[in-house]
Amino acid sequence: MNRDDSLDQIGRTAVKQNIHGTMTFLLGYPPFNQMESHHLAWLVEHCELRFYAQGDVIIHPAEGPVQHFHIVKQGRVRGERLLPSQESPATTFEISVGECFPLAALIGDRPTRTDHIAGEDTFCLLLPRADFSQLLGLSPVFRNFALRGVSSLLVQVNLQVQREAAEAVGAHYSLDTVLAKIAIRDPVTCSPDTAIGAAVKSMHEASVGSIVITDAQAAPIGIFTLRDLRRIVAQGQADLQQAIAEVMTQSPSYLPSSASAFDAAISMTREHIAHLCVVDKGRLVGVVSERDLFALQRVDLVHLARTISQAESTSSLVALRHDIHHLVDSMLAHGASAAQITDIITLLNDHTVCRAIELCQRQHGDPGIPFTWLCFGSEARREQTLLTDQDNGILFEADNTEQANAYRQRLLPLAQRINQALADCGFTLCKGNIMAGNPEMCLSRDEWHSRFSRYIQSTTPENLLASSIFFDFRVVWGEPGGAQALFRSVLGMVAHNRTFQHLLARNALANHPPIGMFRGFVVSRSGHEKDTLDLKTQGLTPFVDGARVLALANGISETGTLRRLHQLKQQGVIEALDADAYVEAYQFIQLVRMQQHQRQEREQLPFSNRLAPDTLNHLDRRILRESFRQAQRLQSSLALRYQL
Repeated sequence: MNRDDSLDQIGRTAVKQNIHGTMTFLLGYPPFNQMESHHLAWLVEHCELRFYAQGDVIIHPAEGPVQHFHIVKQGRVRGERLLPSQESPATTFEISVGECFPLAALIGDRPTRTDHIAGEDTFCLLLPRADFSQLLGLSPVFRNFALRGVSSLLVQVNLQVQREAAEAVGAHYSLDTVLAKIAIRDPVTCSPDTAIGAAVKSMHEASVGSIVITDAQAAPIGIFTLRDLRRIVAQGQADLQQAIAEVMTQSPSYLPSSASAFDAAISMTREHIAHLCVVDKGRLVGVVSERDLFALQRVDLVHLARTISQAESTSSLVALRHDIHHLVDSMLAHGASAAQITDIITLLNDHTVCRAIELCQRQHGDPGIPFTWLCFGSEARREQTLLTDQDNGILFEADNTEQANAYRQRLLPLAQRINQALADCGFTLCKGNIMAGNPEMCLSRDEWHSRFSRYIQSTTPENLLASSIFFDFRVVWGEPGGAQALFRSVLGMVAHNRTFQHLLARNALANHPPIGMFRGFVVSRSGHEKDTLDLKTQGLTPFVDGARVLALANGISETGTLRRLHQLKQQGVIEALDADAYVEAYQFIQLVRMQQHQRQEREQLPFSNRLAPDTLNHLDRRILRESFRQAQRLQSSLALRYQL
């Protein structure tokens, strides 16, 4: 028996002599803690324990197809790869205690693409390839993890988040539930010539708040609600013998039964409606009301949006901010994803901004100049959380410089009042003064065009920094045509300027994800930020900046990070599996950030994006570390693409 065979035999003996201890160890780490006990025991019985001294090569690509599945029992393993732009190998990932490798190579029956090296003295549990394949057939949990990796662990995290939120507010169904499961079947309907009195009687007998008016083919042509009834009574138009067609809301909004509760909630909120038709193949099959969607304790989304849009004063808007915070808890309890919640927060913030503009105009007078209110940054990307500041501006049309200066002087006082009203509502004043009340942010369309052209043609550090803010913009209030034409022109300028793309890509590598070579996370070492990292700057910004560069370079007009990644995937700019991994990583970091803000609010602490990783449980730490690795991968691919 040679030395290697002897060591293997010793390793197998060591594992078998301590099956209970090895199982106890594995039960501390996913996915093993989710496996059936007899499947886990089978895994342990077929493993061997092997030692690697610091610097030993555990797996090398030249060795051919991988022969063993490895689980780190003690120590640390790093992955090294020689990138085209570098002279020496770079560490591309690290694998810690309780983690395993190399799944993709084993499943693909191929060599690894990366050297796996012991970062320190390391013990690994090794499962032979044949036994690995057999375990895939035995354990559905293990198979799911092997095929989906960390993605499968996100299910556990999301369920835990939902359970914790549900303890406070209660939850009845997920926002991913399709309308087919929650819509009122066989809704109350009538023909267009039905008398109002008869229609209202049908509503009363069925105890519903709406009736749908349909044609002979059962297609909805109108809807009449209790709110409509109150309106016509108040206006003195309540002739109950009048045909319902004369007072109904024509062309009612609808979605297919395959749409989700979240889709319905967003549609209702945007359109300020409380009832939505469910239509399949042109026929009415159901109705969903806001009451059906959000059986929450105090606040529902559609009602809150309507209340914001009808607020009579800034102080009323201020009072409603607390309800938005409560709604986030409720959405988490109903299974909403981080992206869905930031969408909803942004949507409600948009309503708040629009109402603040209207109230300021009512109080201080309309300047008589049509203008468009722009937002930049996270609001433009629809990625706002409870911690948000103001990044906004005004766009207007002017024939020449003299007229632009005159219009600006008339618009600035109103803009400054709007900025202050929003500050009262909790939208922190921008420290960089990127606000519409700043003369440099209140510009004609031609002036905005000149500014963007200057950013692209003269790539100073200041202009590159500004690009990371201003190239994410969106219309919140006012006529959108001018801003949309401006952005189309900007995309054209970027697409034809490879130098600007190159420098923008270099700028996107400035914020390094907080994971290092010798420990799981890189944290601040002193001061009041000691032992913490920044979830926004170090975690989310690499995805935001990377997606922005690639989107602008490829003519994608979407501003949201996840929407950009989806479009980049559709166009083949990013591989599908990579894009999906980036999306999951971004959403997880955003979820951790959102949970932290919720905790800070409950404990009456100031909002902060700084997180102490040691406060997380093992599963969250593992997925957070993997999420940061995905940010590194995106940056590495960007560096390779632009030869940085």
